[in-house]
Amino acid sequence: MTDDIVASVVRQWQAVNPELDTGPMELIGRINRCSALLQQAEDAPLRAAGLTRPEFDLLGALRRTDRELTPGELARETFSSGAAVTKRLRVLQERDLIGRRSDDRDRRVVYVRLTEEGLALVDGLLPRQLAYERAVLSGLDPESRDRLSAQLSELLVQLEGRIGGARR
Repeated sequence: MTDDIVASVVRQWQAVNPELDTGPMELIGRINRCSALLQQAEDAPLRAAGLTRPEFDLLGALRRTDRELTPGELARETFSSGAAVTKRLRVLQERDLIGRRSDDRDRRVVYVRLTEEGLALVDGLLPRQLAYERAVLSGLDPESRDRLSAQLSELLVQLEGRIGGARR
């Protein structure tokens, strides 16, 4: 098996301080490195559609919940800040992918919905995006993918409970 960059970093740390327990670095370092490489890839189908991953996540949240959402609900659904959601919604509205309407009783409350163009974009783009993601993971056999997914889910549940990142 070929060493990855994290193995090299760990060896360097162990050379200068052999008493260090580098176990956490080995796992978290690999998760972070995988995340960085996946983000660098920039999701080719999304990029071709002129969308960023966070913009697509907003559109996807509206599609999968199949209802209007407030910007605050979108922030929670996409693990984003309110300011970031506001900025992204402005861009998506300029592209006529989302529409907004004020609440009849409280004009301060705004509801966001997909336009027909937004719905068509998400429904057309999602299969291509999933095929791209499948290709990115094609080096792993199905059992390895399932095992890794289960282990990452276990870690995520633990972190959400400990760090407070749980959605609800």
